[in-house]
Amino acid sequence: MTQNVPLRVQATDKALDLIKTLQDENGDILFHQSGGCCDGSSPMCYGVRDYMIGDDDVKLGHVGGAPFYMSPSQFEYWRHTALTLDVVPGRGGMFSLENGREVRFHIRSRIFSDDEVKALEEAEAA
Repeated sequence: MTQNVPLRVQATDKALDLIKTLQDENGDILFHQSGGCCDGSSPMCYGVRDYMIGDDDVKLGHVGGAPFYMSPSQFEYWRHTALTLDVVPGRGGMFSLENGREVRFHIRSRIFSDDEVKALEEAEAA
């Protein structure tokens, strides 16, 4: 099995700083990236007690100690994409914990290389 399995999700320093602030204020948090009507590049951040993860939601990993989930349909679309959680100026989603701070979480993405896809497939098959 390939030892260098790429991360499906990671975070910039700005995002890690905001995550830490939100954890200090709210306790344990999580992220959920859904498709549909909302801005697909803006994941929602919730307190873990405030959002029920679906049985089929896909856990991509952790950022700053917070789990990051995606709906199954969105994962099928983005399965070959590396995500980076960042912070940009703007307003967070109505129920997202960063709302009201004049910044919002934002996803940047890139397509995995062929070698990265192979490493992920090997890791998932193990």
